[in-house]
Amino acid sequence: MTNADPYALEAYDYVLPEELIAQEPADERDQSRLLVLDQGGGDVHHGRFTDILSLLDEGDVLVVNDTRVFPARLLGAKETGGRVEFLLLGYPATAGALPGPSGWREVEARGLLKSSKGARPGQGLRFSDDLTATVLEVLEGGKARVTLSFRGELGQRLEECGRIPLPPYIRRAGSPSARDRQRYQTVFANQTGAVAAPTAGLHFSPELLERIRAMGVDVAMVTLHVGYGTFAPVRSKDIRDHQIHAEYVSVGAAAAARINRARAAGRAVWPVGTTTVRSLEWASDSQGRVRPREGWCALYIYPGYEFRLVDRLITNFHLPKSSLLFLVSALAGRERVMQAYAAAVRERYRFFSYGDAMVVAGKS
Repeated sequence: MTNADPYALEAYDYVLPEELIAQEPADERDQSRLLVLDQGGGDVHHGRFTDILSLLDEGDVLVVNDTRVFPARLLGAKETGGRVEFLLLGYPATAGALPGPSGWREVEARGLLKSSKGARPGQGLRFSDDLTATVLEVLEGGKARVTLSFRGELGQRLEECGRIPLPPYIRRAGSPSARDRQRYQTVFANQTGAVAAPTAGLHFSPELLERIRAMGVDVAMVTLHVGYGTFAPVRSKDIRDHQIHAEYVSVGAAAAARINRARAAGRAVWPVGTTTVRSLEWASDSQGRVRPREGWCALYIYPGYEFRLVDRLITNFHLPKSSLLFLVSALAGRERVMQAYAAAVRERYRFFSYGDAMVVAGKS
């Protein structure tokens, strides 16, 4: 695949034995394995995630995504009694949704709706005594627009009856478990709004972060609410024709100042995860200076993209033929990345959300 067309979808395929798809998190967050890809020579090194300490230097900035996954998967019943599942595609905005005379509040939401005989507009759905929905419109691709009705705070209602929406490739009995509520969440998550975790951040434990800060490495937070589109398959044979889903991003003034200060001093900026890369590139100007910015980001990064800021990355191993694999290849080179993935398969690394980690080290 050395001379493969970098815009051909098939150039990003690889063979992955099913048993290498991690079904459970590592026993300890920071004890996952770590593959280090050196951009300079293309060398591959193997170790443990705590080896990240040897790559960081005083004055560097570690940038993490502090989005929090909410229990977006709702199981309930239609008013006719048939079972129904509704997966919220984003956290509904509740501002201005004042309680009515009965104490109930209403907001509009969109999601993936599954039921035995399909749903129709006007149909009622019941998830708990305090959370119901009415179908407003049935859309393409199994999606629906609904009115959610709830008593009290929506977040509390979702915590009571919602489930963490684990990725579809995690297939195990009793999924999700009580453990998933903790482990499919980063230790720095505090901005609710994601339906999927920024999985590179799952490897950081409080103890490891403490050691990183003790080294004199700054930690900056940005927010990108990961949407269900992160699992959407790429169907275009030419990857340039793919349409990426927009996701909400917020890069605050404090994070921008930390990053710009480090760059001005010649220090390294270490994005944790592809979501952080997209956030930083979206918020950077042509000189690589980060500006405070928030809004909907549909930045699509694939080979040929000229990075404004990012030159290294801490990430997980991504699905074949996925937009996330395109992004990593844009940074480190498709051939080098695919060779590193082949090495990871040979070495029996664990892949995807609960799997092991990979570092693309800087060019210098």
